[in-house]
Amino acid sequence: MNIQQDEKIKMYQLQVGEIVKNLQSLTNQIGHKELTQTVSDLRQRISDPYMFVIVGEVKAGKSSFINALLNTGEEICKVAPSPMTDTIQQIVYGENEDIVNINPYLKRIFQPVEILKEISIVDTPGTNTIVDHHQEITERFIPGSDLIVFVFESKNPYRQSAWDFFKFIHKDWHKKIIFVLQQKDLMVPNDLEVNIKGVSEYAAKNGILNPRVFDVSAKLEQEGNHEASGFLPLRKYIADNITGGKAPMLKLESNVQSSFNIHQRIATGLTDRKSQFVADKEFRADIRTTLDDQENRSQNMVDTLVENLVAGYDRITQEKEKELSAGLGFGSLITRSFKAIFDKKVSAKVWLEGLTKELESGLNREMSNKLSSGVGDIAESIQQMAKMIDLKTRNSSTILKNDHELFSSIAERRANVLSELRATFSNFLEQNESFMDPKLMADKNQLTPNIAAGGGIAIIGALLTYLTNMAVLDVTGGILTAVGFVFAGVTIGWNRRKILNGFSKEIEKGRHKLQKEVRQKLNDYVANIKEKIDDNFGKFDQLLAVEEKEIVSIEDQLGSIEANLTTIVDQGGLNVINS
Repeated sequence: MNIQQDEKIKMYQLQVGEIVKNLQSLTNQIGHKELTQTVSDLRQRISDPYMFVIVGEVKAGKSSFINALLNTGEEICKVAPSPMTDTIQQIVYGENEDIVNINPYLKRIFQPVEILKEISIVDTPGTNTIVDHHQEITERFIPGSDLIVFVFESKNPYRQSAWDFFKFIHKDWHKKIIFVLQQKDLMVPNDLEVNIKGVSEYAAKNGILNPRVFDVSAKLEQEGNHEASGFLPLRKYIADNITGGKAPMLKLESNVQSSFNIHQRIATGLTDRKSQFVADKEFRADIRTTLDDQENRSQNMVDTLVENLVAGYDRITQEKEKELSAGLGFGSLITRSFKAIFDKKVSAKVWLEGLTKELESGLNREMSNKLSSGVGDIAESIQQMAKMIDLKTRNSSTILKNDHELFSSIAERRANVLSELRATFSNFLEQNESFMDPKLMADKNQLTPNIAAGGGIAIIGALLTYLTNMAVLDVTGGILTAVGFVFAGVTIGWNRRKILNGFSKEIEKGRHKLQKEVRQKLNDYVANIKEKIDDNFGKFDQLLAVEEKEIVSIEDQLGSIEANLTTIVDQGGLNVINS
């Protein structure tokens, strides 16, 4: 490698290092520990030699294969008659032989072997072993690997666990893979050819273009039979495609590929998270629309009720006004005054008192009839709305599941908020206090026992009846008092016009007050219920606000990372899959 090429690679390594640093920051923000560890390992290995990761089932001959490949005459990887546990062995270049235990599941073996200056080799547990720390392979070494060497036992390369692992490597990480059929010395040539063809066809069927399959015998290679061992074609492949100065650029390609894969993994997970966010926003908007529609519907019902009340009010008061006008005629007054000489019960004063009582009873009867139907319709409508919202909270769409690969913690956070919302709202519907409004019902002592002992939304009708009754009684009571003052202490004969004008004026005041107070009390009550119901969604709204901010942040970072990776690919002419 010339100096210019070396400088170019170092520059790209620095750029990729910065990108991976940003990826690490993003995975920290997401809170996914395993992915954060994967990115951290990738970042640490950017300048490492090209990494071969040897995978395969137990007893496939992986350790023997590595010993033969390095060809030191020593058993670098221990070959045991029984499977090694879950220890991962990373073989790297060192001036002196040494073994360093990194942790209980990883040891680093240093060897003064020339090829290890350009590559490192990782020997992994069998793909069909059940070990506690099998994630050490998948989450820590596969993403950072540059070439996967899949070692099969020549006589049976079709075991399911190995191919399941192959699908994970190829689908999730798009790693370069070659296939090795080990222990060829134990096979009849024709049977070996059948298995070589079978592996090649299966790999091609699962997305590997022009799969490379090598048949080798570590035993023959270590015995010095290099022609028959099959290692010569394998070494030539390595020399032609990896070593001899090519490894650093290939390593760079692999790092960029892994960065793209991690980027895509986050982007795919974010798609689910965004879908959940959109569904939740639509759910919340639907709740608001339901509340707005109900408020409009209730206000229309209130307007209809007020119109009916006023119509009844006008009919009763107009009847009494006509009766008053006729009774205050000159002839009627003379007759009434003459009769009063003999019977005080027929005097003008008694007659006016009687007229007042008839007005009171007529208004109360008319208002009561109108209220009984109108208030019932409003109450039923509000109750149905509240039950419908309760049902909607229980049937909200769940897209992001608690077992989501990347955002399970977000799904759990959302599930907890939604569960609390459902419980809180259900409790809200059962509590009388939820539907009380101190501003509208200052004197709670006036509430009847039936109202006070109601059950949540079941008391709405009683409360509405109470509110309208109080308003109507206040209005009618005020009118009757005012009319009494108009009638009292007046010289009847000479004040007929004044009495009629005063009566009409007070009736008009009452009419206006009836319209205003009944409408205002009921509309205020409806608005109050709407606000209280909406308040139940406070924590859900906070969740949506946080989600929106986090999603935008992740999208921005993903966009920046992808742009930087694409620039490196274009400038360096790298062979990388961005999917």
